[in-house]
This record gives sequence, C-alpha cells and structure tokens, in this order.
Amino acid sequence: MRRSPLLPRPGRPGGLLVLAVALLVALAGPLVVALASALLSGHPATSDEAGRSAGTIVASEDVAPAPWVWPTGTREVVRPFEAPADDYAPGHRGIDLATSVGTPAVAVADGTVSFAGQVAGRGVVTIDHGEGLVSTLDSVEPSVATGDAVQQGMVVGVVTVGHCPAADPCLHLGARVEGRYVDPLRFLSPAAWPVLLPESAWPG
Repeated sequence: MRRSPLLPRPGRPGGLLVLAVALLVALAGPLVVALASALLSGHPATSDEAGRSAGTIVASEDVAPAPWVWPTGTREVVRPFEAPADDYAPGHRGIDLATSVGTPAVAVADGTVSFAGQVAGRGVVTIDHGEGLVSTLDSVEPSVATGDAVQQGMVVGVVTVGHCPAADPCLHLGARVEGRYVDPLRFLSPAAWPVLLPESAWPG
C-alpha cells in the first residue's frame, strides 16, 4: 500500500516536525489569506476582517440604541429643533409635533419620571432613560408622578394648550444628553415632511 506523501515515514528524522508545520499552515491559511489580501488592496486588515476570514465570531462594538416611539403617534413636525449658540441664547430646544388637545401622550422609551408638574404654567413630564439621556413632553396634563417607572408606549398624560397657539395645538418634545439639548429626531424614525408655521405665530 502506498503511503501518503504528506505523512512522515516511521523513524524518518524530522517527520513529526514536518507534520506539525503542515497542520499549522492548514489552520492559519485563512488568516494569512486575509492579511495578504488587505496588503494588496492598500489598507491593513482590521481585527474584524481577519476574525471573519478565520471563522471567528466578532462582536460589534457599535450597537445602535433602541429607537424612540413618536409620543402622539403622528410624525408631523411643525417646528424643528434650533440649536442655541449657548445655554442662554435663543433657540428652539426641541421639536413641535402637530396634534390635538386631549390626545394621549406616551413615553418615548423606558425610564423613570424625574418630573411631572407645571413649568411656567404648562404641564411637563420629564423622563430619565439612563446613561444621561432625558426626554421632556411639554404641554401635557400629567397622569404620572415623579418617581414612577414607565415603559415605552405607556400613556403619561394628555395634550393641552400651552407651548403652541391655541388654534394650532402641539406637543413639544425635548431631548437632553448629559444636560445638553439635542435634536430629538436623532432618536426617532423618519418624520413626515414638516409644515412650518409663519414666524409671527410664535410668541417671543
């Protein structure tokens, strides 16, 4: 019977070494191919690329946060976010959503109510979602209290007149990350095309 040329002959010097080298090449082959391909393409292979080529499961570090739900169910933005130049400069620190008085307003995500009450004569519900992320619903009659745990989609109040003119009621949705106001749209699925009201419609 003919012996495979890959197997060493018994008693042959270095036979075990040859076998070990052959096994090493077979196991490392995919990784070598990945590295060589990266060098030929002009950029170094990342650990993610090399891991996939070698059959290794690589966990992604960029995990997108769960999206918020629209608090009134509608996606019509009548006034967008306008970033202020500083903490005290004018701007629009949130978005206004077209709605009607009496519409239920829900929590955009799981969290804990950090405030529920009146601010400047308007009903406000603020929810702490953890990791520095906070949402605020302005112009609502709260149905929750400070300290309540809420789940995404849970009704936390109903829309009232306040932030927007009585003829065109809205819900004002704000978002803060580590105390800084940011555009809430970054956490929401795409909105409908905005219908912007004239500048004269907004007080101040």
